[in-house]
Amino acid sequence: MKAAVVSSFGAPPRYEDFPDPAPAGDDEIVVTVLAAGLHPRVRSQASGSHYTSTSELPLVPGIDGVGRGPDGLLRYFILPDTTLGAMAEQTVIDTRRSVVLPSGSDPVAVAAAMNPAMSSWVALRQRVQFRAGQSVLVLGATGNAGQMAVQIAKLLGADRIVAAGRNAGRLARLPAVGATDTVSLDGTTEAVARRLGQAASDVDAVLDYLWGEPAAVAMMAVVTDRADRGQPLTWIEIGSIAGPAAQVPAAALRAARLTIVGSGQGSVSAQEYLAELPALAQEITAGTFDVDARAMPLADAEKAWAATDAAQRIVLTPQP
Repeated sequence: MKAAVVSSFGAPPRYEDFPDPAPAGDDEIVVTVLAAGLHPRVRSQASGSHYTSTSELPLVPGIDGVGRGPDGLLRYFILPDTTLGAMAEQTVIDTRRSVVLPSGSDPVAVAAAMNPAMSSWVALRQRVQFRAGQSVLVLGATGNAGQMAVQIAKLLGADRIVAAGRNAGRLARLPAVGATDTVSLDGTTEAVARRLGQAASDVDAVLDYLWGEPAAVAMMAVVTDRADRGQPLTWIEIGSIAGPAAQVPAAALRAARLTIVGSGQGSVSAQEYLAELPALAQEITAGTFDVDARAMPLADAEKAWAATDAAQRIVLTPQP
């Protein structure tokens, strides 16, 4: 079969032949892959930089996707850590790590949306006790996952949604999908802190896709301007595109009722992720979210890898 194959962690995958897959367990089946999302997590998998990565090569990247099994059912699946990922004409899935999709599901839309949507969906439903009427700051709201987070917070009943990001064009479009306030992260540290403090000082939860220095600046700004520092504030660390480490000010922890938690593989179990899949798949199929996807043939995997500034979520489609 054909697949996107990583032979070196320093180079993008190439469209090459790869051995046909075969199931090894009773709950495993071979599926024909229809769509696989090129998520940031997939890029880090292919570069060997993700915290779950091993040094095993060659590998086919892709952590999830949409495929059709021998039973004819269309499934969204999540793969375990494996060298046979979703970016191939076929892959092996464990049916217990999949969900049968509703009738009318668009494979490209599902493959594009499930991974970025799952980050905020699971964070607000599994990592914190989020309630309708509470308020949220989305830090990094102009990325694909951040844009989905705004929509999911709205769906789950957030009263106020403060969207903060750098891309002015995308930031301007977020009120149309649920943001009640927007904050530009461009400018001096002092100017950004002032804007964040004014707009987000009373939020109940932060969905943080940035971490690094922006998180430290935002954390101190929100805490400093908080009218009631006894009001609980939960900071949910989801992504780290601004840096793997943040210098959390000691004063922020002492001066407010602040809790910092992470949301991702490990802090959320596979069973907890899987429990959320059917409801999320239903919402995506129903057209609840604005999904901005760009389908590209699997044969163009190298070209897709080069599109690091793509505004849309790239989805590779192995079948012509």
